[in-house]
Amino acid sequence: MSSIDLDVIWLTLRLAATVTLILLLVSIPLAWWLSQTRCRAKSLVGALLTLPMVLPPSVLGFYLLILMGPRGPVGELTAALGLGTLPFTFAGVVVAAVIHSLPFVTQPLQNTFEAIGRRPLEVAATLRASPWDTFLNVVMPLSRRGILTAGVLGFCHAIGEFGVILMIGGNIPGKTRVISVQIYNHVEALEYTQAHYLALGMLFFSFLALLIIYTWGNKPVRSAA
Repeated sequence: MSSIDLDVIWLTLRLAATVTLILLLVSIPLAWWLSQTRCRAKSLVGALLTLPMVLPPSVLGFYLLILMGPRGPVGELTAALGLGTLPFTFAGVVVAAVIHSLPFVTQPLQNTFEAIGRRPLEVAATLRASPWDTFLNVVMPLSRRGILTAGVLGFCHAIGEFGVILMIGGNIPGKTRVISVQIYNHVEALEYTQAHYLALGMLFFSFLALLIIYTWGNKPVRSAA
């Protein structure tokens, strides 16, 4: 495996770790709100969050490119703040990957929170626990396996993403070239041996991630009630 491939692997892991951290910070409160609210806008918010899951990556990438480009509202804002534009940068790839992977993290978390039920929350309320204390000391411990599952899914999805990243980041070595794009480069250059190394690594990693999910996710969780 060449030094270029190793750099690509490192960049991909750094991207996936950054995206996963942001996804968990955003998705946990968002999923909790979706699991508890009775607001009429819940269906609309849920549909918007799920849209990246069903939308072709090229379509999502195209509109993100327009929004974050120099003439788009996001691009004009970042330029006015002195940050430049996001397309074809690592930061832009992070933003695109977060948006595309959001439903893969939010939905498992929402299902996990809904499965807890009302009983543990009511017990905590009778003990005069504040909503924040209840969330930290009751909801989070009961949801740890769901959070692990969501984090693993988000990490794997960020690693395997191709279409959105290619649209937003292009194919810039050391900045936006990730494993999926590098595999495409090797195949296009008829370098099948190098492509096999990276593809087999992705296959093994994906299987390991699924093994973690099925091993830990299927264990029963003790109720706090």
